[in-house]
Amino acid sequence: MKSADEIRYSKAKNKVERIKSFYSSLLAYCVIIPILAYLNYRTTSFPWVVFPAVGWGIGLVFLWMCARGYNPILGKDWEERKIQELMNDEKF
Repeated sequence: MKSADEIRYSKAKNKVERIKSFYSSLLAYCVIIPILAYLNYRTTSFPWVVFPAVGWGIGLVFLWMCARGYNPILGKDWEERKIQELMNDEKF
């Protein structure tokens, strides 16, 4: 069985990975979307750049929520409560 420090380290490492994923995606968004906007401006009058900007932006919101541990549907501590429930279940 894992010690409390190992569990805390594992949780912290997982959270840092989620935050890193968010910042990596945010940086890519800030680089790619302006390039796409420039291409859109130079090639056509239809503002198609809005679609990838909005779609990727929605994805960024979900990554941010995951990095912050926020889940509006299941609640913030749902995962921890579910793990405890399954650990206490003898049939599992």
